Amino acid sequence: MKIWRLLRTREDNGAMQMSIDEAVLIAKSKNHIPNTLRFFTWKPPAVTIGFFQSLKKEVDVVKAKALGIDVVRRYTGGGAVLHDKELTYSIVLSEDDVLGDILKSYKIICAAITNGLSELGIKARFKAINDIIVHRKKISGNAQTRKNNVVLQHGTILREVNVKQMFSILKVPNEKIRDKMIKVVEDRVTSLRDELGKNIILEDLEKALRHGFEKVFNVKFVKGLLTKEENKLAQQLYLRKYSKKKWNYMR
Repeated sequence: MKIWRLLRTREDNGAMQMSIDEAVLIAKSKNHIPNTLRFFTWKPPAVTIGFFQSLKKEVDVVKAKALGIDVVRRYTGGGAVLHDKELTYSIVLSEDDVLGDILKSYKIICAAITNGLSELGIKARFKAINDIIVHRKKISGNAQTRKNNVVLQHGTILREVNVKQMFSILKVPNEKIRDKMIKVVEDRVTSLRDELGKNIILEDLEKALRHGFEKVFNVKFVKGLLTKEENKLAQQLYLRKYSKKKWNYMR
């Protein structure tokens, strides 16, 4: 049975969380670390935009700042996401461990999430290309990138959801369209609280998801810390990239 690394859950700002994700990806691409799973939360809440999106077109930055919400560009693709009352996972692993194309890799990694959620009594399933749904409603969105035969995938597990807050900072042409979009999203998005009728202790959710990864990949996790190399890389990426307007406003 293979041994993978589990990093301690970290609460931090959006720019630092994205810096850590890329630092772990780089370290793994140099074969300096084992496959690594980590969980994290966001303080303050943050909006992340996909690598190919325009920040100016997608987010009301002034409104976000007034609400104390960070804004940062991800290294991965996809759309704008508000990260608040959720648990986020990030998995960095060799392409060899997710044999197949991008869709198949999404499917196997998301299978680990659905297996973990089943331990909590939630019957979730994967929906191509990168969503996890419960009763036809989205409970997890996921995004992925690759570097030198290494996969980075991260995604959200919604503990609670506030659609109105999300649309208060995402740019929408007019109020009528905004109201329609809010209604559509409310009908298509769910959360752990909505499904279970109660709050889930963060540690219980982490444990269940860890078990899901262990089952699907037939591995055992050993708790670890970021290496000196990863910490240095993360600090550099934070200072030179993710906290800079040049990166966040690049499109």
